Parts: sequence; C-alpha cells; structure tokens
Amino acid sequence: MTSQIKPPKSFWVIGVLALLWNLMGVSQFFLATFMLDAMVEELPEIQADMYRAIPMWYTIIFAIAVFSGVLGCITMLLRKKIAIALFGISLLAVLVAQGYWILGTDVMEVIGVSSVIMPLIVIAISIFLYFYSKGAAKNGWFK
Repeated sequence: MTSQIKPPKSFWVIGVLALLWNLMGVSQFFLATFMLDAMVEELPEIQADMYRAIPMWYTIIFAIAVFSGVLGCITMLLRKKIAIALFGISLLAVLVAQGYWILGTDVMEVIGVSSVIMPLIVIAISIFLYFYSKGAAKNGWFK
C-alpha cells in the first residue's frame, strides 16, 4: 500500500483552470464543427474559404485533443494517474492539429502572423498540463 500525499492548493487551482480552458476548447470545437457557416459569415471570403476547406481528419484530431484534455482534467482532479495518458493523447493531437493549422494552411498569408499566437498558447498549455500531471504523479498526489 502506498501513502498518498495531499496536493497543495495550487494543484486544485490549476486543475479547475485547466478544466475551464479545455471546456472552452470543446465549445470552439462545436462552433467550428456544427456552426461553421454562422462563425465565418462575417469574415472576408478568403478567410471563410480557408475555414471551410479544413479536412475531416483535422476535425477528428481536434475532437480527440479537446475531449481527452477535458477527461485529463477531470481525472487529474479525481487524482487518477490515467490523467497523464489522457494529457499525453491530448498533447499529441494538439501538436498535429496546431501544426497543420500553422504549417499546412495559408493562415499566416491570409490572416497574418498574429494568427499563430493562439495555436502556440494551446501548444504551451498542453505541454504544461502533460508535464504537470507527470510531476503530480511523481509527487504522490495521485491515488
């Protein structure tokens, strides 16, 4: 039997903030998937066409990224080690999706360099959550 170490308050704050962040990702997924026409109607035609040209595999990877991120947050808050694997899956999906968005589309030519700021933030947070969960396990905060 292993002894459990009580996580610090910062663990709970990070977990709740991460869950809220990932839930925003879920809302973006639903907007981009099921309300695309409404989302792009105010954009210039070249930008709207870029969003409409997103391949189906990207949508699937996007779903994997956000839903495994939410499940990772929930399991982290439940102090379960499976959070590490879920954050790992989310991170890999984020790297594929955001890598495609930045390198596989014309987003920088169409929108500008500022269009990569949010994808880079998403990547950074995904990396943080993966390594934070690994650290939490190492510190004995998971059951």
